[in-house]
Amino acid sequence: MRDLTRLKSLQALEASARHGSFVGAAAELDVTPPAVGQLVRSLEDWVGYPLFRRSRSGAERLTPVDEVQDALDDIAEGLDRLETGLRKLRGRKARSVVVVTASQALVANWLLARLDDFSTNYPTIDVRLDVSDRVIDLAQGEADIGIRCGLGAWKGVKSTFLMDEEIIAVCHNRLQPVDREVTAGWIVEQTLIHDGTPHPGGDFPTWAEWLAKSGANQVPAERGLKINSTAAVIQAAVAARGVALVRKALVAQELDSGRLVHLLPDVRWPVKWAYYIVAAPKALRRYEVAAFHDWLASRPI
Repeated sequence: MRDLTRLKSLQALEASARHGSFVGAAAELDVTPPAVGQLVRSLEDWVGYPLFRRSRSGAERLTPVDEVQDALDDIAEGLDRLETGLRKLRGRKARSVVVVTASQALVANWLLARLDDFSTNYPTIDVRLDVSDRVIDLAQGEADIGIRCGLGAWKGVKSTFLMDEEIIAVCHNRLQPVDREVTAGWIVEQTLIHDGTPHPGGDFPTWAEWLAKSGANQVPAERGLKINSTAAVIQAAVAARGVALVRKALVAQELDSGRLVHLLPDVRWPVKWAYYIVAAPKALRRYEVAAFHDWLASRPI
């Protein structure tokens, strides 16, 4: 006979260990921090020893003892299987939610156009977008799964390669000259839009570097419009404010529509950053998260 009387205590234990605090666990479980603490203490009374090492650094922080650390994977897997069983019990009426995070530029210019395909293939899974240019902590459950552009190594998550990236020069079609050829010299004469967003280790070019590679005789390094947001750089180009260096994937729709024009396409600048699907291993055990991951990884880019 199964003894499930401690199920809520196990939920509290697993959530507290993952968040490192009763406060984070309480927010996830929709109860108060004292209630989480009481559930954990009841489990401590049952096993006969403290389950966390407690330290203070501002808010109380919890570190699982070795016995808890050894048991967490089994506990988490058991809770996930219970959730899967409940979803099967509800049958076709069951709906799941997957929280997907990505940058504003990627969501607006790449992901949104593809979500209808996911909804068609998985009609019982709702997608909730957490649009943010900061790195969401997936390991702590701030979102279920994300798409990140970088070198591919992030602590606490599994990374699956999605697509490469390169930097291209673009402008609005109405800025493109009709009485002369587009050359590096013509680009130098335009308002240059500079993306000031940090790209550590990515080998992203400055305008000076890109123009030097394109064969321009004059290489103005600083002149133009400086913006510290990739999404805003793209919007400035779409608004015909000048010529921009942008990530190709982020302007694919604008290029397909003809609103933006790819200038000097023979000048190639691949970067070290690429796009990755990222999620915590625990999150990938959930059906809806694994479904979104596999759909994104297998579809044509």
